[in-house]
Amino acid sequence: MSLLDAAREVREVAYAPYSNFKVGAAVRGASGAIYRGCNVENVAYPEGTCAEAGAIAAMIAAGETRLTEVAVIADSPSPVPPCGGCRQKLAEFGDGKTPVLLATTAGATEATTIGGLLPGRFDAGHMEGAAP
Repeated sequence: MSLLDAAREVREVAYAPYSNFKVGAAVRGASGAIYRGCNVENVAYPEGTCAEAGAIAAMIAAGETRLTEVAVIADSPSPVPPCGGCRQKLAEFGDGKTPVLLATTAGATEATTIGGLLPGRFDAGHMEGAAP
């Protein structure tokens, strides 16, 4: 199964009764395994969970800490990028060159990278030399 197919499949089970905007995400860990996540809304906004965060959580729960590829899909007129918080989360576990494929259910795609989504990102290097 392709990474985009995994994101497409998990999108179908997203819990989005308030916005009706279902999002699916899949990340490939360094091992090659695919981890999936979907958005989970909550009536108490903003307590929901983004699809990208869910996929990362699944990867971490499986014992991996590095991702090598990302796919995100939604039913929208154009490919939807991750929110700002999820861009930072992706940057935590991938590098600037990590490929990201954004897609719509109608078949439109846009290829980018984590660095393209979050240029000048904050990372652990910024904390070097900080007092413990």
